[in-house]
Amino acid sequence: MVLSYLSVIGDSPAAFLILVAAFVFSMLVGLSFHEFSHALIATALGDPTPRAAGRLTLDPRAHLDPAGSLLILFAGFGWARPVPVDPRRARHPRYAMALIASGGPLANLLLAGLASVPIRLGLVPFHHPFVDPGLAGSYAQLWTRTPSDLVGLFLGTIVLLNVLLAVFNLVPLAPLDGFRVAVGVLPRALARPLMRLEAWGPGLLILLVLMPFFSGYSPLFAVMNPLIRLCLDLFVGGGEVLLG
Repeated sequence: MVLSYLSVIGDSPAAFLILVAAFVFSMLVGLSFHEFSHALIATALGDPTPRAAGRLTLDPRAHLDPAGSLLILFAGFGWARPVPVDPRRARHPRYAMALIASGGPLANLLLAGLASVPIRLGLVPFHHPFVDPGLAGSYAQLWTRTPSDLVGLFLGTIVLLNVLLAVFNLVPLAPLDGFRVAVGVLPRALARPLMRLEAWGPGLLILLVLMPFFSGYSPLFAVMNPLIRLCLDLFVGGGEVLLG
């Protein structure tokens, strides 16, 4: 992901540094808070497993996976270390997994909401790096016109990355959080057939993630796009997003 903006260095080193800082911040804080929230909700529901595993902490070292973090930074997708939970030890086991799973995406939406406050108040503009790579140099000039624009780029990138992380994790495919949420809230007659598809989820997800590299079209983003737009409307008053 960061490599896509190497061309910006020549036009604006400041913009590139801001982008790297925003990506690193979103990875360290966004992923750590995401996993911590899973652990917090599981613990609140009576499951001692996350605490016993040392995951009831905001320390990124407890949550980040080195390989998954590097992939997020350079390729745009990756993973953190899943929080071990046992919903059978929680109150209301049928719904516990759905509540625990929902905590991660909600945590990212909370971070996006906090980062969006200065933008929503009109204190800084909303800038983000998801633009046509061929136009990155021109956008770099826009991003660096004033200190306010640089702050807007930093906060806007954090908003967008956390919205993307939240919406992506809400897709109802295993092993994403959305799968656990769907299984927990759907009627049993619908949840059982969905659970039988769990083993196929990771392979299908990888296929959907890689499809844009081969076909130029992303059905996954097509599904995510309406919710992304809704979140951006709420947080920053709208915004166009281009994902390659």
